[in-house]
Amino acid sequence: MMACTTGGSPAVTSPDLVGFNRRYLVDVLSPGDIPPITRPVMGSLGAAAEWLGPDAPVVIVRDGKSARAYPLSILEQHEVVDDTVAGVPVAITYSPVANAAMVFDRRVRSLTLTFAASGKVYLSDMVMYDRETESLWPQIIGAAAAGELKGATLNVIPSQLSSFADFTTAYPNGTVLSRPGLLTYASTPYPGYDSRAAPYDGFFLGRLDGRLPAMARVVGVVDGGVPRAYPYATLGARGNPTVVTDGVLVVFWGGSARSPLNTPLIADGRVVGSSGVFRPRARGTMLHFSVDDGVIKDRETGSTWSLDGVALKGPLKGAELPELRHVDAFWFAWAAFNHRTVVWSAN
Repeated sequence: MMACTTGGSPAVTSPDLVGFNRRYLVDVLSPGDIPPITRPVMGSLGAAAEWLGPDAPVVIVRDGKSARAYPLSILEQHEVVDDTVAGVPVAITYSPVANAAMVFDRRVRSLTLTFAASGKVYLSDMVMYDRETESLWPQIIGAAAAGELKGATLNVIPSQLSSFADFTTAYPNGTVLSRPGLLTYASTPYPGYDSRAAPYDGFFLGRLDGRLPAMARVVGVVDGGVPRAYPYATLGARGNPTVVTDGVLVVFWGGSARSPLNTPLIADGRVVGSSGVFRPRARGTMLHFSVDDGVIKDRETGSTWSLDGVALKGPLKGAELPELRHVDAFWFAWAAFNHRTVVWSAN
């Protein structure tokens, strides 16, 4: 657990590998101290409901006609799950200190890599390493910053945060990562972390971007070469759920997902919500969305939609909106890797 005792891809981020500065690289633990999950077992929704509450935060990865959910309560203890989804070898990653979940294709330069947490942080974001070459991969960059594979980039697989309840509604045939071993995964090793004013002392050695509070949650996306951040606080002020159409993308935000970085028991954590970012089209039709009496609907067909971008009722029932690569993270982490970020405002 990286908390210890102290208090991509260009489609997602705008990495500048030339700007990688080793003085911002901090050793916290040793490689192997945070064990990855390399043989994940997926279970049924019913089995997961025996230990996951409805508001438990999960990472969703679509898997053909269904989807998989990876609980953050497991990910924050292991940080990397090496899995295969729809025939693609992927790494499901979560950096608790940056509050960033991202999914990557593990195939690089004819190699299929196996990832784990290195025990290092870079600008208070987890740094992965691959066991084949021991190259270092800062998570949000999604590229090798040091080692044999320096300069190689990982393809980002679209994913999103959600609550377990919303996942089960959108994907009644979905599966959930089962708990490995005997741990209950009920408590967090990072109690109170998201109530801090800044990251752990000594973890972030760069300059904080003061446009938003360091620990503010944002939806980060790069579209058309422009990095953008949609603050949770601004989205939440519009209501729950809310819809933002910004050019050729649409952001859904809301729900009841709880923070895994708040109270000692994750089930007691404060509700922070979650997001999805999509192209607003389905089955060949461009759609316009709004919230009607607490439900997301499209104007064209009147179909109702989940926060996960799945049509639940109406003529488009079962359709899925194309996902855009994005990451929900703390502002300090997103801004550190995307210096020219435009912060979205409701005005």
